[in-house]
Amino acid sequence: MLTTALLSRDPAAPFSLEAVEVDSPRDDEILVRVEAVGICHTDLVTRAAGGPDRPVLLGHEGAGVVEAVGTEVGGVRPGDRVVLSFRSCGECASCRGGRLAYCRRSVALNQFGGRSDKSPRVTAAGARVRDGFFGQSSFAGYALSTRDNTVVVDAATDPVLAAPLGCGFQTGAGAVLNVLRPEPEAALVVYGAGAVGMAGVLAARASGVEQIIVVEPNGPRRELALTLGAVTAIDPAGGETTAVIRDLTRGGATHALDTTGSATVLAEAAAALAVGGTVVAVGLGAGIPAIDIRDIVLGGKTVRGCLEGDADPHTFIPLLLELHAAGRFPIERLVAGYRHAEIEAALADQRAGHVVKPVLTW
Repeated sequence: MLTTALLSRDPAAPFSLEAVEVDSPRDDEILVRVEAVGICHTDLVTRAAGGPDRPVLLGHEGAGVVEAVGTEVGGVRPGDRVVLSFRSCGECASCRGGRLAYCRRSVALNQFGGRSDKSPRVTAAGARVRDGFFGQSSFAGYALSTRDNTVVVDAATDPVLAAPLGCGFQTGAGAVLNVLRPEPEAALVVYGAGAVGMAGVLAARASGVEQIIVVEPNGPRRELALTLGAVTAIDPAGGETTAVIRDLTRGGATHALDTTGSATVLAEAAAALAVGGTVVAVGLGAGIPAIDIRDIVLGGKTVRGCLEGDADPHTFIPLLLELHAAGRFPIERLVAGYRHAEIEAALADQRAGHVVKPVLTW
């Protein structure tokens, strides 16, 4: 299938729009005509990581319509509207236990996993393209996926709104709904008001949480968070946030979501917790947080990580779409659509804080 794709040939250079050939689906594969794909921080981090194996085809928040299915694929038919998410093997101990994001084969399946016979799935001018990112590589007009990461949704679903549910919105909302599970009387602090953090705010409001505090350096995003349900938005540049949060919550937050990937922020989040509080970290950063062991032990606090919202995409994405349809998860406030050729403008708007979640359309 001849189509266009946004390739990364140089980690320091802009994406290049090129013609590519996407192979027909094998027996266990699904060919999806991509209608929309969200731009996720993970795409940009992976591009910046470099490596000699270029060009790279990224994109892992795809949504579109099924064009063809392999003979071994069940439950998906041509014409189905789908959202693409992360892959999992379904057979390891983690998968059998319902923890798909922690699949023992996750790296092999999601980090440019290839076919067992090593044949190329995508080529550009006859040369192999490194694809299979999160089992989809959806920065293209067509993508190959598999049954485990292809979620069938209602035909009337808006693909621009649904695409970010494959990763970013799923991560933030899942961290709140599946892991933290705050009660309405909880005091929740969200560190970082990007797409993941904002999805966490919306999920908390959908759960009835009244005291939501956001810590975010970008002014427009702080203002948006207030309109979405946060009662307070703190600029961390103003000084030590821990004391402010403890004062606002009368002793500390019961729950916290850290989306920043910053070791310093995670340590601050743990320090700002009340007795018995929990902070969930979802940002893949670097460094070792300076966490006070005595504070953690004496306060009975919990610090834990979370991938992909601890979600099963096949049940959680439809749940989020139901919440949106009921007016309880207004993700349209976070999303802005761009034609795929406008990716550099979309990235600039995102960096400036004008847009929370840019979504490319084909």
